[in-house]
Amino acid sequence: LRGIKKHTSNITAIVTVADDGGSSGELRRNMGILPPGDIRNCLTALSDDEELLSQVFQYRFGEGAGLNGHSLGNLLISALAEITGSFEEAVAESGRVLAVRGKVFPSTLHDVNLMAEISIMDINGQEKNVIVRGESEITKLGGRIKRVWLEPGNPLAFPPTIQALLSADMIIVGPGSLYTSLLPNLLVPDIAEAFRASKELKFFISNVATQQGETDGFNCADHVKKKKK
Repeated sequence: LRGIKKHTSNITAIVTVADDGGSSGELRRNMGILPPGDIRNCLTALSDDEELLSQVFQYRFGEGAGLNGHSLGNLLISALAEITGSFEEAVAESGRVLAVRGKVFPSTLHDVNLMAEISIMDINGQEKNVIVRGESEITKLGGRIKRVWLEPGNPLAFPPTIQALLSADMIIVGPGSLYTSLLPNLLVPDIAEAFRASKELKFFISNVATQQGETDGFNCADHVKKKKK
């Protein structure tokens, strides 16, 4: 996003809301809002002022401050969601504060959890499959991820994301964690359908390295094959 904004302001970032770890996860559990962390990072990257204001937005309080390590940006988005009564409006207002180039949209406004079926070796050296709930838990087992899905299933997409996809001149996927950041967006049926329906250029930006517990041993083609499935 930082690179693209140097060339155009006509940018829309579509971000998963399946995060359940760290500050985002705690705010999600305690306040019942969608996790703001990934959206906060995208807003900061698109900000016209990545110096002082963005540093303030990204500032993370220490555990001893009584704020449990929350970032100021997460707290601001949460407060705006309470004030406006709308998570999407809170994101839009945060974007105005940061003077972002473009827009940041959640993939869905539904409270979804990322699930995974993971193949691991038991103490007898036998392969077995386990079901893991929660984006933050998926890479902890160190096994092979066989599939991921959202619960509840078939959430509706945030309508502006569909409009953005269908009107885009170019669609870029990545970089990011394959199973926990990129695929969760495409697990929203309306988004996957709009992605397929678009006739414009589509690019996949591969990560510079594999991710432990997620894409061990993958090459670039392996990433693309998983998306096609």
